[in-house]
Amino acid sequence: MRIDKFLKVSRIIKRRTVANEACDDEHVFVNGRRVKASYDVKEGDEVEIAYGGERKLKFIVKAVNEHSSKADASTMYEIIE
Repeated sequence: MRIDKFLKVSRIIKRRTVANEACDDEHVFVNGRRVKASYDVKEGDEVEIAYGGERKLKFIVKAVNEHSSKADASTMYEIIE
């Protein structure tokens, strides 16, 4: 699954277009490398998103599901910082 779609399905970022822009603006890193929106995310990947200024969200991908309910979305990742 593409990283922009994963961020939307897991409800880390509200809209896919916003997730796509975050990747285009080089705010998304996977395993320490900047990635484009088309990056194919896998279980075990370590993802870091830089939100304006000093804020960062770092998590590990636990599951890659095409669809998820609001209750199940948080089981797709585990925040580590």
